[in-house]
Amino acid sequence: MVAEVEPAFASPDDVAERLSAAGYLPDREVATTVFLADRLGRPLLVEGPAGVGKTELAKAVAAATGAGLVRLQCYEGLDESRALYEWNYRKQLLRIQAGQHEQGTQSARGVDADPSASGPDRSGWASVHDDIFSEEFLLDRPLLAAIRRSERTVLLVDETDKADVEVEALLLEVLSDFQVTVPELGTIAAVRRPFVVLTSNATRELSEALRRRCLYLHLDYPDADREKAIVLARVPELPELLADQLVRTVNALRSLELRKAPSVSETIDWARTLIALGLTELDGAAVAATLGVVLKHDADHTKATRELRL
Repeated sequence: MVAEVEPAFASPDDVAERLSAAGYLPDREVATTVFLADRLGRPLLVEGPAGVGKTELAKAVAAATGAGLVRLQCYEGLDESRALYEWNYRKQLLRIQAGQHEQGTQSARGVDADPSASGPDRSGWASVHDDIFSEEFLLDRPLLAAIRRSERTVLLVDETDKADVEVEALLLEVLSDFQVTVPELGTIAAVRRPFVVLTSNATRELSEALRRRCLYLHLDYPDADREKAIVLARVPELPELLADQLVRTVNALRSLELRKAPSVSETIDWARTLIALGLTELDGAAVAATLGVVLKHDADHTKATRELRL
């Protein structure tokens, strides 16, 4: 039986207000999509370039709803044991060794083994086998941990596009019924359905089967006014005039088709850098001296210096 949906938000306006209070400034589309994902109990797939706030959205939803955040960071080679669960093999081995020691002690005392058993004491091994494949030896990984939590939970599956297609198949199974089958223990169903956010930088195409199960939200770089509002919300000590100069400069850099355009988080880092240096104006000298905060490739530095005439 699938756990019922327990909505956390009353309306899109409620989403916007509470996310803003958590430091994330959503537009109407973001607020509405988050509301629908919450109300319908559907996973939310958030796609877009790196650094536009996809991961921060999941964190903000957790903060706004008082939920615990469980994060599965995807990468090439991620397998089921790292995503779902695995057994504590070291602890199991110690238990087996302890069981063998107990059997040896019994034999030394003249305790007869089951005469109907052939070879080692099979009744003893069956007991040990049942013991080592019990809850005590099960290690929850992020997917199972999120399903088993009784508290309100946000499950973040970050950079889903970096994982192999086998992990997508695993996600399909888990997100369809919010339950996991552990052969030795049976089916473990969600006590409380988590709010699920999957992020993707679109480095590879995700399967249509996974997309069908999700609501979709595309995030791009914000316009200048929204980015300025985000920067001032995160760095309130930044003078408004300096914020204007900063956002204009960042937008100019993004227009250069760089290898890696500055992200929103890097814009915020740049703002904090200017405060730390005590700068009151972002002139050419200030940009040249601090460009490494937002551009991380030599070719991008060269292109920006040439195009912006620093």
